[in-house]
Amino acid sequence: MALQAGGSADWWRGAVIYQVYPRSFQDTNSDGLGDLRGITRRLPHIASLGVDAIWLSPFFKSPMADMGYDVSDYCDVDPIFGTLADFDEMMGEAHKLGIKVVIDQVISHTSDRHPWFVESRSSRTNPKADWYVWADPKPDGTAPNNWLSIFGGPGWEWDGVRRQYYQHNFLTSQPDLNFHSKAVQEAVLETVKFWLDRGVDGFRLDTVNYYFCDKLLRSNPPHEPDEDDAGLDAPDSNPYGMQNHLYDKTQPENVDFLKRFRALLNQYEDRTTVGEVGDGARSLKTVGAYTSGGDKLHMCYTFDLLGPDFTAEHIRGCVEAFQKAVTDGWVCWAFSNHDVMRHVSRFARTEEERPVIAKLAISVLAALRGSICLYQGEELGLPEAELAFEDLRDPYGIRFWPAFKGRDGCRTPMPWEAGKAHAGFTSAEKSWLPVPYEQAALSVDTQETSDSSVLHHYRKTLAFRKSHPALIDGDMAFIGTNQDLLAFTREKNGEKLLFVFNLTRKPAEFRLPDGMVLGEPFDMPGFRPVAGAGSVKLAALDGFCARV
Repeated sequence: MALQAGGSADWWRGAVIYQVYPRSFQDTNSDGLGDLRGITRRLPHIASLGVDAIWLSPFFKSPMADMGYDVSDYCDVDPIFGTLADFDEMMGEAHKLGIKVVIDQVISHTSDRHPWFVESRSSRTNPKADWYVWADPKPDGTAPNNWLSIFGGPGWEWDGVRRQYYQHNFLTSQPDLNFHSKAVQEAVLETVKFWLDRGVDGFRLDTVNYYFCDKLLRSNPPHEPDEDDAGLDAPDSNPYGMQNHLYDKTQPENVDFLKRFRALLNQYEDRTTVGEVGDGARSLKTVGAYTSGGDKLHMCYTFDLLGPDFTAEHIRGCVEAFQKAVTDGWVCWAFSNHDVMRHVSRFARTEEERPVIAKLAISVLAALRGSICLYQGEELGLPEAELAFEDLRDPYGIRFWPAFKGRDGCRTPMPWEAGKAHAGFTSAEKSWLPVPYEQAALSVDTQETSDSSVLHHYRKTLAFRKSHPALIDGDMAFIGTNQDLLAFTREKNGEKLLFVFNLTRKPAEFRLPDGMVLGEPFDMPGFRPVAGAGSVKLAALDGFCARV
């Protein structure tokens, strides 16, 4: 049974959160798509990892143009996933296992099928006329400004009924809500209250810095050479990164709305929020603004560790930058999610190296100060799937193919049983995305039989993290070295732990700083360093932990 971190209203601080992508987790009705009953069926697997919470990607009613991130009803379950009763059953079973339930809230935009938008576009005088961002064309008929869509092309779409443009940061079928309208804020908070009353433990807030745009609709300036404002991991082939996004997101009014959101959550016990911040070089500053003071978000995560770098310099730089920018807020670290290439494929140089990298990565992640998010399948060391163009379902990948292959490669179904069709994900003739052989070979049932598997390493590592309070919310301080080693201490209540990770492909020796004396070395799962007088010898891709 998973125990909840802290066992208090601060359970989220240092928690391990497991992301479930519902359409790819488990199918129980043989339609080739995962569903809520499938999640319920597989909850014992999640609990066996020792996590504190699950985060469910959207399961709301939706046309599925963006796989559920285009919501047409915030207060109901899409039939492909089941019913509200299925959700209640799933949540009840999760709570019995000691697992909190966090759900995705996609409130920066809706589907164009949402009744709010249907009414808003019907005229310029209806009660919801200002619920979305509408603007007149320029005299020559072009869009009001130069804002772009992350999914390619202009961030404006012409509507022939209103004879105006509406803003969309993503697909044209995902119009942006106008949060400058108090009525919109009230309506959105009512949908949040619906789920709070149903008993959910928290919300992952999609694109949390996209709620407001500039009231004056000013054009963005060009991208500055020293910036890296690639939004939601926009590929180099996407011109979105060529702008400095000063006006289409991250507006100051957002802070007051987040305070309203937090005030609502404070009316309930032990609830939490984790915000997704995609703001390029300004992300950590934005995280600081959104998590400080204890009256906005509980924690945020950025895309800093979701890129190709897995080096001591990069990880230390990200953590120290957060510590500098965010004095009293909290961060949630992750190496993978549903929007980026799986980290085993990003970090490993060879196929043989993948399980080694998978084990090392979770050991590093589990030792960092902050909460951590795991993405389904990473506990198996799944690599990114190579898919043919005709198998793609992601509009982002289809739009930018072949320069960018999209997000389907990390969204393929969870492999449960190697000997079954579709690796036990579905009994349907065809799965919504194929399960490649190399992923099926890493199935849960196969790894259960090997104590040295990535799956067992995850369980041991998360148990190790939970057994040391210093790793939940203790202080963290880096130690300088003249080598490419990641060295730091974690400390709480008199316990001080030293961690040293060698992320390189060659042996290294870490010399203890003057005055530091090694105490009890810990048998950190999966590593075999050699500690001697005043130094620690590490093999390539190795790690070490001891009390000091």
